[in-house]
Amino acid sequence: MSELQAALLAIGSGVIVVVYVFGWWQQRKYRRKFGAAFKARHADALYQESAAKPAGQELEPMAEEAMGEATPATGGITPAAEMPAVTLLDGTCALLDVRSDFIIELHLIEPSSAGVLDGLWQRKFDFGKPVQVCGLTLPGQKSSQQWERAIAESQTLYERFRIALQLVDRGGAISAAKLADFRDLVLGVARHIKSDSAVPDIDETHRRAVELDAFCAEVDQMVGINLVAPGERLLLGARIAQAAALHGMTLEADGAFHALDAQGHSAFNLINQDSRPFQHHTLETSGTPGITLLLDVPRVEDPTVQFDRMVRIAHEMGRELQANLVDDHRVVLSDNGLARIRAQIAEVEAKMRDNGIAPGSGQARRLFT
Repeated sequence: MSELQAALLAIGSGVIVVVYVFGWWQQRKYRRKFGAAFKARHADALYQESAAKPAGQELEPMAEEAMGEATPATGGITPAAEMPAVTLLDGTCALLDVRSDFIIELHLIEPSSAGVLDGLWQRKFDFGKPVQVCGLTLPGQKSSQQWERAIAESQTLYERFRIALQLVDRGGAISAAKLADFRDLVLGVARHIKSDSAVPDIDETHRRAVELDAFCAEVDQMVGINLVAPGERLLLGARIAQAAALHGMTLEADGAFHALDAQGHSAFNLINQDSRPFQHHTLETSGTPGITLLLDVPRVEDPTVQFDRMVRIAHEMGRELQANLVDDHRVVLSDNGLARIRAQIAEVEAKMRDNGIAPGSGQARRLFT
């Protein structure tokens, strides 16, 4: 074998390895996103809930509390009652709440851009939960004084910052140790720029995080409707795509077909039952023993309405694909069974609204991520 042939063989082998690894990575990413919903066994084969977190007591409706209740760390801070009226134009800043976030407020001696928070930007992703930075603009700098999301590169001048660490997501509640690390980081930045600060109590914040996590676990529900072909017949990818398109569902980068709501958010999706992502270039040649329509209850506006829509589409797709609607035990679904599931969804929806977290709201989407 010549040196040229050996080199070409080595290059070809390398390309194969790269393609294989990339495919494995995509599969792993897809399974992490959708696979967890089908691992556990539940009392009802259709209805699925998070088994990772214990259920706990309900929370009072979420509402913004006065930042003046926080403990001053390096100096005084103006109580909320004395703050000037401002407009929360940025959606992210409007969602910050002491029951869902650990919020430290910095009161600057001199107006500054977000660049002064240099030490924070470098470690923003070290805490396992989202960190948001909101700045209060100067009077007259814009049409009205407002809190807005601040980014490191912005040249806008701010007189205050609210730096917030989210307490809960689907990974669980933030730990007390992470809260302490975050506090120490922000207070170090505050000392460096010589700003006053107000810091909530860590023990109280952690208690709130645990309570919120328990409530989220209680209402964290998914509903799946499976469509399977009788016998050993496979459902062809091309026919699945055609049926999905008839109902306004589009294939997105995550390998699932999505049905959108009026706001453009995913209402429910259609996934491959064997966990392989659907891909445009393999639809013509691929087949699967079954597909699943999946509704993520807390992340959807009006989940009972969307469940009704999903059930209707499931029946129509079942006729189009000559497939049966079954639960996770491959038992054919009855109208009574579907009605029972709908009642459970309505119960979760009411519980979320009673506790100030509307299903499908911005607050719900950030907590159930």
